[in-house]
Amino acid sequence: MTANPPAADRAAATFLTTFNDSAPVLVQAPGRVNVIGEHTDYNDGFVLPIALPFTTAIAARPRTDGRVIVESEGFGRTEFRLVDEPRATSGWARYLHGVAWALAEHLEAHGAGGSDGRVELPGWDGAIATDIPAGASLSSSAAIEVAATLLFNHLAGSPADLSVADLARIGQRVENEVMGLPSGLLDQLASAGGQAGHATLIDCRDLSTRAVPFPPSATIVVLDTGTRRELVESEYADRQATCAAAARALGLTSLRDATLDDLDKLADAARHTPDLHLDPEVAVRRVRHVVTENARTLAAVEAMEAGELGELGRLMTASHVSLREDYEVSGPALDAVVEAALECVGCYGARMTGGGFAGGAIALVATDEVESFCLDVADRYVAPLDQPAVAPLRLYPTPPSAGARIVRP
Repeated sequence: MTANPPAADRAAATFLTTFNDSAPVLVQAPGRVNVIGEHTDYNDGFVLPIALPFTTAIAARPRTDGRVIVESEGFGRTEFRLVDEPRATSGWARYLHGVAWALAEHLEAHGAGGSDGRVELPGWDGAIATDIPAGASLSSSAAIEVAATLLFNHLAGSPADLSVADLARIGQRVENEVMGLPSGLLDQLASAGGQAGHATLIDCRDLSTRAVPFPPSATIVVLDTGTRRELVESEYADRQATCAAAARALGLTSLRDATLDDLDKLADAARHTPDLHLDPEVAVRRVRHVVTENARTLAAVEAMEAGELGELGRLMTASHVSLREDYEVSGPALDAVVEAALECVGCYGARMTGGGFAGGAIALVATDEVESFCLDVADRYVAPLDQPAVAPLRLYPTPPSAGARIVRP
């Protein structure tokens, strides 16, 4: 069977077919998967993602009329005017329009505007293609945000040398203020700053990063259950609000500084301060997850650097238990696929990944056992009747890959 061409090649081909010309600019950004460190990013904690070999690519040429016209490989054509309100743009194009708004505000704040201080970004004709399975907790939205930010900035003559942190903050503003999801910076930081052969330890308080060599004797396998959820309609915002209220109850800026010794204090504050609107037992479970997950993430870095795959796998599995029991963001399909993976030869550990409730999990697998592992887990996994899937189980071995870049010129 012939392999599907890379997303960048398909975007360029779609542009040629659609606009009868070659695209002078081509950018791409990868999806990401989080090895460990889940729901810690918006608590100023630690996360440890890898960038994926799956990318979203945009082929484009500039326009002079302030319009953006894009042909998407999977979602058809969209068109909008940059002068319009981005929240009024419908569908997936809102990500592109939101990026233009957030980037323009970033450039204006950093003195890159004209004599009136304003920045007017150019429109463009474009074609988009992606290899990232949508809804599988692999950050397809972050990839399009980062790629679009690189593109708009390049077409504007690169008025700012955007750092990895800048790219992440712009994408986060799109998620928070345009799409309505109160997410952290993990996805965009991983997409923008990934390094081939490495995981990236991210300190979400100061946005500093450190590349951590990933042991070549192990491979992360993504386990896409085919179940899907919309985070905006889920309990994601509730988890974030609970964490913020718990931090206030403890007198902390964020749960990054919380310890297990604070749990009794938190329970007491929740019981005696009705204005906090905190259920004591729930609040303790949520904070316990954040505190222990931060510790697991730092321990995972040490295990990864020492090549201690058994310990790394143990930490990943412990993360899943915490996410299931304390943070309560797992789901029937995620639990079932993790259980199936842990029964397979060559699997060191497994956990759900991403926002939770549905979507994908990951397994740490001995590299020389990946092929047999994939066959075995597919045979063992039984989709739960109480959580229907939109697609069958799909398995993706995913070596750590490079972050976003301008492919040409």
